Amino acid sequence: MRHLMSGPMKAPMVMDSLQHLPEIIGKADLNKIHAELLKCLPSLPSIPDLDKVKNELMTSLRSFNFSSLSGWNVMEHLTRCLHDKFSIKGLNDEKMDFLSPSLVQPITRLPFYAFLAGAMFCLLASSTCHLLACHSQRLSYILLRIDYAGIAVLIATSFYPPVYYSFMCNPFFCYLYLGFITLMGVATIVFSLLPFFQKSEFRKYRASLFFLMGFSGVAPVMHKLILYRHEPEALQTTGYEVLMGVLYGLGAAIYVARIPERWMPGKFDIAGNSHQLFHVFVVAGAYTHYLDGLIYLRWRDLRGC
Repeated sequence: MRHLMSGPMKAPMVMDSLQHLPEIIGKADLNKIHAELLKCLPSLPSIPDLDKVKNELMTSLRSFNFSSLSGWNVMEHLTRCLHDKFSIKGLNDEKMDFLSPSLVQPITRLPFYAFLAGAMFCLLASSTCHLLACHSQRLSYILLRIDYAGIAVLIATSFYPPVYYSFMCNPFFCYLYLGFITLMGVATIVFSLLPFFQKSEFRKYRASLFFLMGFSGVAPVMHKLILYRHEPEALQTTGYEVLMGVLYGLGAAIYVARIPERWMPGKFDIAGNSHQLFHVFVVAGAYTHYLDGLIYLRWRDLRGC
């Protein structure tokens, strides 16, 4: 829980890409880098053994404290030498395939922050509802609707990081999936605000609505696996997403089945009832999705499109 609430402070920024600089250097073509620098600095001496230099550089970088570079502007130092080659207009695969794309054009964190905001709104709405719903019938009526709206917001925003970072290089599918889940989220929130939705006979329909909303994520996940089936990150993120779905699904199933209080009525009125277990699974699922989002960010920082 602590990690989830502190998520915005932990989300990797552009400078965090430097932490992976040894990995970038390991994949880099130093001959290309040296050739580009020679165009900029003709007096640069020739390097007889670039492979040896690469190994020594990687060793040094692994032991370097990058936190001391928090005020260093990467773009400013690069553009002093290479000018157009590091401007956004001058980018192309031929010139830039030896550097991490995020060092030149930062990968946006907005989808990741949207998910964190949605998760915190859901948990805050739920906590407020459980704390103050006993105040009066009118306040309980309002807070229950906000609680259901929070669940819809969490499910909708959970789609944003995987969909955006999976299809950021395919804008059509990116906007298609994001638009679809956003419309579903808005529709679910509106439906949740209707008075009849709170009746006990609609308990199964409430859970089913949220379950179907989450199940719609199967389509973009399968599409991602088809596009990036050879990428280890695609398989790794899919594993987290399956685990997240299992956790959310178990929570919804326990909530609908009213386990374990249906077996021993009155024994779980204070602790251990289905609603409390449901919230435990929701927090576990949200934290799993947070770890999933970090993998997406690192993947796109290192690989770009």
